[in-house]
Amino acid sequence: MSKLFVDEIVHQSSQGSGTITIGASGETINVVGTLQNNGSAVGGTNTPAFFAHKTSSQTINDVTTTKVTWNTTVFDTHSAFASDKFTVPSGQGGKYYFTNFMHIYDGEEVIDRINRSWRKNGSQVGSNDMRNSSGNIVTRNSASSMILDLSAGDYIETYIYANTTDNGTFLVYGEAEYYSYFYGYKLIE
Repeated sequence: MSKLFVDEIVHQSSQGSGTITIGASGETINVVGTLQNNGSAVGGTNTPAFFAHKTSSQTINDVTTTKVTWNTTVFDTHSAFASDKFTVPSGQGGKYYFTNFMHIYDGEEVIDRINRSWRKNGSQVGSNDMRNSSGNIVTRNSASSMILDLSAGDYIETYIYANTTDNGTFLVYGEAEYYSYFYGYKLIE
């Protein structure tokens, strides 16, 4: 095997504005070190990232907007998930993808409406509204995803509101692993 030692490769006829092809179709090119585009690393990882879920059910009062609590953090790459919210770490601003899934249960009466909302720094930035139009539904699964452009220090929380026919309480179920969960990660730009 031969080695080629150079400091710079420039297209012969265009002096920096042409296309340089390395390898041929079907070949594998191995890059050792960091591949860059104008000084910035190419590729990357989807971090910071976290995954939290409920290990016990949360009782929610009917017709009341309530912050959802998350009992267990499965992973948190930057220790940025605490007090039931994700806070963007210093130097980690950018676009983030979030999902939350909730198993909502009222064993006594019908769930008429569920509204789950996303809050950034305490202000609502998105919501998902579900209404019952088909009879006696006492259990609902509800998922919502969101992409947000965030800066260091911004934080994201999830809230829930529901209206049931008994006007009492309902549960965000968490007795079984991964019935209700919340995760997010930074997108590679």
